[in-house]
Amino acid sequence: MYIFCIIQEDVKLMYEMGLDAYRFSIAWPRLIPDGRGEVNPKGLQYYNNLINALLSYGIQPHITLYHFDLPQALQDEYTGLLNTNFIDDFTAYSEVCFREFGDRVKDWITFNEPNMEPLGGYDNGNFPPQRCSYPFGVVKCTEGNSTTEPYIVAHNLLLAHASVVSLYREKFQVEQQGKIGLSILALWYEPATENPEDVAAAKRGLDFHIGWIIHPLVYGTYPAVMRKNVGSRLPIFTEEESSRVKGSFDFIGINHYYYILVQDDPSQLENQVRDYTRDAAVKTPSFGGLHKILFQKASDDMPSSPWAFSKLLEYLKENYRNPPIVIHENGTFLCFL
Repeated sequence: MYIFCIIQEDVKLMYEMGLDAYRFSIAWPRLIPDGRGEVNPKGLQYYNNLINALLSYGIQPHITLYHFDLPQALQDEYTGLLNTNFIDDFTAYSEVCFREFGDRVKDWITFNEPNMEPLGGYDNGNFPPQRCSYPFGVVKCTEGNSTTEPYIVAHNLLLAHASVVSLYREKFQVEQQGKIGLSILALWYEPATENPEDVAAAKRGLDFHIGWIIHPLVYGTYPAVMRKNVGSRLPIFTEEESSRVKGSFDFIGINHYYYILVQDDPSQLENQVRDYTRDAAVKTPSFGGLHKILFQKASDDMPSSPWAFSKLLEYLKENYRNPPIVIHENGTFLCFL
């Protein structure tokens, strides 16, 4: 009863602020602590109370199913996102959410920023589970491979997303009349000069940053420049996987904060051992590297501008068949450090 009262008061404040929608994440470990199997009744009650309170004030819930919070039991059992077992477990967890909450929830986001967790958790080690390899880690990792694991994780996230979307469309969408998509970090990459090399580098940066996720969703494959630069380290979609991933969204969610000035840096491709940032072959002279700008705290040095946001939206329209866009995050952000 005490928790319910707190929820009611918080939602009342949202209503008084004039909010008509609220995006929040369901914590998988809170709902199903072991990752699969028994549902925690207190977790179920908490989210039911929250959803009901929001609706009572005319506020529409927008739910993210996964926001960097894999149950520890699954990480311990099979190294989590690195294993394709994750796909089935995430799909089963999502089905619980659709079944329990879908009669009232009309907007679902499978993953928050699937283009960031692979880098933070498996390239530079800044996020859990802190896997990385020398010389790419910004923390002292005890295990991992920065050259391959980020690409494997992103691939499994895309396959898990497609699996959940397929489940929702086949079993729930007609009756529940909801929409489903995912949300990516979408910064704008602006060439630092008008040199053709820098213009091409900005486009390449966008392919690695945005196209890594959206290109498979729209076209069923990774961007050509990623396939070229990453080579055999980049997983390949089978024909069936490509068909399932392609078109697996009703909308694309955007988290946008600032733009990055980039220059061409072909010397990165001369390294025999490369990670994501070396594969992208761009440099950010004002920030000292992609890892720093993608994972640093918000500051006055991070330029934000309406023109950059406008260019981003136009780019998505022209390059990805004008997908429905929902702006989930914008403004000032805080990062895990």
